[in-house]
Amino acid sequence: MYSRFILTTAFAASALSAFALHDKNAGPEKVELKFKLPPPKPLSPAEALAAFKVAPGFKVELFASEPMIECPVALSWDDQGRAFVLEMRGYMHDVDGLGEDQPTGVISILEDTDGDGKADKKTVFAEGLYLPRAVMAVNGGALVAEPPSLWFMKDTNGDGKADVKELVDGAYGSRTGQPEHMANSPTWMLDNWIYNANHGTRYKLKDGKFIADGTPSRGQWGMTQDNYGRQFYNFNSDFLRANFVPEALYKRNPNWAGGAGTGVQVVKDQSTWPIAPTPGVNRGYDGKSLSADGKLTASTATCGAGIFRSPLFGADFVGNAFVPEPAANLVKRFVLSEKDGVITGDNPKKGEEFLASTDERFRPVNAYTGPDGALWLADMYRGIIQHKGFLTHYLIANIKDRKLEQPVNMGRIWRIVPDGKKPQTVKLPTEPAKIVPFLAHENGWVRDTAQRLLVEKKDASVAPAVSALAKSANPLGRIHALWTLEGMGTPAPDAVKSALTDKDAKVRATAVRLADRSLAADLAGLVNDPSVDVQIALGFTSSAFPETADTAVALAPKASSNPLVRDAIVSGLRGRELETIEKLVASKNPPAPMLATLSAAVLKERKSARVKKLITLIAAQPANSPVQLALLEGAGGLNAPKGAPKAKLLYLDSEPTELASLATAADAKAKPLLAALNGRVAWPGKPGVPPPPVIKPLTPNEQALYDAGKQVYSTLCVACHQPNGQGMEGLAPSLVDSEWVLGNPETIAKLVIHGLTGPIKVNGQSWSLEMPPLGAALSDEQVAGVITYIRREWEHNASPITTDAVKKIRADHKDRTKSWTAEELGMGGKKK
Repeated sequence: MYSRFILTTAFAASALSAFALHDKNAGPEKVELKFKLPPPKPLSPAEALAAFKVAPGFKVELFASEPMIECPVALSWDDQGRAFVLEMRGYMHDVDGLGEDQPTGVISILEDTDGDGKADKKTVFAEGLYLPRAVMAVNGGALVAEPPSLWFMKDTNGDGKADVKELVDGAYGSRTGQPEHMANSPTWMLDNWIYNANHGTRYKLKDGKFIADGTPSRGQWGMTQDNYGRQFYNFNSDFLRANFVPEALYKRNPNWAGGAGTGVQVVKDQSTWPIAPTPGVNRGYDGKSLSADGKLTASTATCGAGIFRSPLFGADFVGNAFVPEPAANLVKRFVLSEKDGVITGDNPKKGEEFLASTDERFRPVNAYTGPDGALWLADMYRGIIQHKGFLTHYLIANIKDRKLEQPVNMGRIWRIVPDGKKPQTVKLPTEPAKIVPFLAHENGWVRDTAQRLLVEKKDASVAPAVSALAKSANPLGRIHALWTLEGMGTPAPDAVKSALTDKDAKVRATAVRLADRSLAADLAGLVNDPSVDVQIALGFTSSAFPETADTAVALAPKASSNPLVRDAIVSGLRGRELETIEKLVASKNPPAPMLATLSAAVLKERKSARVKKLITLIAAQPANSPVQLALLEGAGGLNAPKGAPKAKLLYLDSEPTELASLATAADAKAKPLLAALNGRVAWPGKPGVPPPPVIKPLTPNEQALYDAGKQVYSTLCVACHQPNGQGMEGLAPSLVDSEWVLGNPETIAKLVIHGLTGPIKVNGQSWSLEMPPLGAALSDEQVAGVITYIRREWEHNASPITTDAVKKIRADHKDRTKSWTAEELGMGGKKK
């Protein structure tokens, strides 16, 4: 069908000599444009509607378009259904990013005053912004992200224009750099905290002011939640990930890097099925990104997922994930399933997408459940979506050849509705008492907004009504009522106590999360609750209070079958792991997985006296018993997650005398476990063990590089490699004790500058990945800084690298146009 578009080699050679404009861009300079498509015509909204193919039973409607708006990338509605629209007008006017340094960004408020489903009124809420990234309606105004600042803006005189501008955070990304790798998407979650994508801080509105708290970073572009407050996000080549549990609770215990419930890949299949050729993708030259007929084969620009929380489409669609893939001009639908606390997602119809377009400028970047219950899309509608720092020569060639740089003053907001339905926007009342019933509304957006309004207003007079609703509404209403009481700061022990025995497991789990120590006896009564949700919540809560310590021990056997329960319990036991082991071994049938986990945590604590006490406890167990083997397994680090870095040698103050007796009694199963433990510890005079390493302090110049590199890491690297350097399964390998990080610094410098492709091994684990080149985005000093940072962070003691060394490496390979492979770097076979 598309054979007429095949580009001849002669044309490619002549074309690319003109298009290879950026000497620092990635990929080969000499590329062949395999699909000679004519320049696509920018379509009018009516023409764009005709270009859509949507699932049967649905239709696409236009809410707003140019000239009313330009380049919309984010939406947020206030309680009256007014849409705050972020117009990122300065983004990528050409392949050089011309105009990004100009204050052309706008926050508009759009209204549908006559209820026909189309915007007919626009007010400019804020303008003169430099590449704004996000907007969220809150507290009668809006949070506006204009890196490096997160502002709270508000209109106080009724003209619709912000006349209050207060700084919430001055470290919300950076003014320059890669927009896709910076903080975005502030989202008010069920627990009354505002979380963000690509940012390690959360915020809470307290007494009219925003307070901040550090959290693990997550995702790349876009944030959403399901009906139970579980966070969903994605990365450009990874459709959907989730936190099944509150990630903030995991950080309570640095002795155990619990990860069973966070950063989990929900969707494994990354396939895409466009309905027209999509040649303008960044790595279209590699032979894998595009099919034989020129269509994107797998996710590469995924962003802005939305969990659909309305019954408008029917019961089969509630809780589905809708995920934009702008490079493929489509929106995917995934049906999510839950079993034992774990969520997985599948495309309900292989080979087809929920929504796709033949219009190459259809660029959906965020999906939402709207105040009318429909599915809404922000479509930035333009040819270029890849930022200049990551443009390849191949994509530049496509952009130039097919005239995709212009126009840049278009943009659409679409909504998808079922055939024959005209949903209307829900507008909430202003009186607190009248807002309360909306906590049980069928639309998740309405429930969220009602909860936010009541928490903002903190009107104690409505607390009895909210408490009553917590006992009488539908399950989702009861959950929102409980969290509303928490957010209002209104004690409601009776409501929580009643919910602990609710017939709905999700409600019981919510009550467990919110229970305080005064309900210790009630919590103890839930140890045998059959619901995994309740068990997980009970693990988090019972391990936190001394009054419920015995409950945590009694719950521990549940951890044998579910790591989510195990990690929840261990998260609250910081500094008490050894004492918990003592209680467990004294109980009947102590669970081996929990013993191994707690034993590993004691070693991670790295306190000589406690480790020696653990070894004494291990020796006191019946020789080669399941209990002893489990404790040895954890102490030896053999239960560490796949790909985890090798533990550092722990220097004890003296030799544990029990090691000899353990060795004498060890059978074939115990011997390798004991050998692993013996290999992890050292003491004065131990044969064959070097003395403790001498850590050479950084010079002032090296410390400055380290500090600058930490900022680069937190901006560009942290979303994938995580603040603790442990990476994410299926996405990014661990940097901790990695041979790539701690080996020759030139190796890591080369891959930072030019990227890395193909299969590699890190700490013995195989990965097949594409790390993008960062040489065009980072200066020599920034490259040296981030390398110095990762070589000295996480107890690393490797040498720094100088800016001059990076400069020389860049100069030595100035003609390189492709990413490195492991073999080329001497890390995967013979050196080249």
